[in-house]
Amino acid sequence: MMVEDMNQVEINNLEVGDKVTGTVTKVEEKQVLVSIEGSKLDGIIPISELSSLHVEKATDVVSEGQELQLKVTKVEEELLVLSKKAVDADLAWEELQEKFESKKVFEAEIKDVVKGGLVVDLGVRGFVPASLVENYFVDDFSDYKGKTLTFKVVELEKEKNRVILSHRAVVEEDLQNKKQQLLDTIETGQVLEGTVQRITDFGAFVDIGGVDGLVHISQLSYEHVGKPSDVVTEGQQVNVKVLSVDRDNERISLSIKETLPGPWAKVSEKLSTGSVTEGTVKRLVSFGAFVEVLPGVEGLVHISQISNKHIGTPHEVLTEGDTVKVKVLDVNESEQRISLSIRELEEPEEEEDYSHYNQQEDSSGFQLGEMIGDKLNKLKK
Repeated sequence: MMVEDMNQVEINNLEVGDKVTGTVTKVEEKQVLVSIEGSKLDGIIPISELSSLHVEKATDVVSEGQELQLKVTKVEEELLVLSKKAVDADLAWEELQEKFESKKVFEAEIKDVVKGGLVVDLGVRGFVPASLVENYFVDDFSDYKGKTLTFKVVELEKEKNRVILSHRAVVEEDLQNKKQQLLDTIETGQVLEGTVQRITDFGAFVDIGGVDGLVHISQLSYEHVGKPSDVVTEGQQVNVKVLSVDRDNERISLSIKETLPGPWAKVSEKLSTGSVTEGTVKRLVSFGAFVEVLPGVEGLVHISQISNKHIGTPHEVLTEGDTVKVKVLDVNESEQRISLSIRELEEPEEEEDYSHYNQQEDSSGFQLGEMIGDKLNKLKK
């Protein structure tokens, strides 16, 4: 009788709002039965009180034998009506407040995809608006369900039961940290891997790990570039050399050209002594003409090798931009020097004329000799 009295006192002491520990004894379709520690009264948890999210089947949330922290929502004569959701929510609000104030990054699973964003169960319903999921536009979120992402709490209002989360904030913070780290450590002369992000008329912006650097059009190739899109495409992986870093303005100058083999590399394999090729007159100087025979490779046609005619300056027969045929006289790859000749490919017209006159003189001389020879022979006779 005394034991019953004690139980009776204890039972009567349980009030709405009290927290109790319960063990799941049976999971039914729409409710869960529990035995309450230190009490003879059984408790039930309606399916609506299991979670802050919609629950299809109670078995999705709890199983027999599981121990739960619960809150009393109603005290009946033979039964306690309990809530798991209320306890979870109380704990969740405390944790969320702490996460919100400290701007802590945490992981959570996406429980549902709804119109306008994603839903996360944090003990209370957390909502991720579509614009705060990624730092780029996502057309279809259907494959996000079941994914675990990192989040920050960006808005919190307990009275309105409002919890707004952002994964985008985490991504952008990571990018900013990477960017700062890169700006702090990057050095002129380094060769890095990057991805072409944007192409403009004056060059290409390359992402080298959270920071975009500019490859000016003049640094794309050893060859002349009409427009950058002729040489690179968006999304292309490229090697770049760091030319300069302006940390204050976050500006980095890069070069693709300087990571490529120089125009003089293996030039002796492409041009051999005695070979004939075409080139463009690039510069005229008093002692000759510089002719580009390969992209970025110029050879010298000495003034004595320009023409069979006597000329005072190269300007008399050549102009910059002319396309000319040249013969390779000598290639010195190590000193980056090539000797060329235009004269050796010219038709020696004047020499032909002279030889023609000589031939006539020779033939008339020969005839005269013959005549003298004949007369001498006759005299001998």
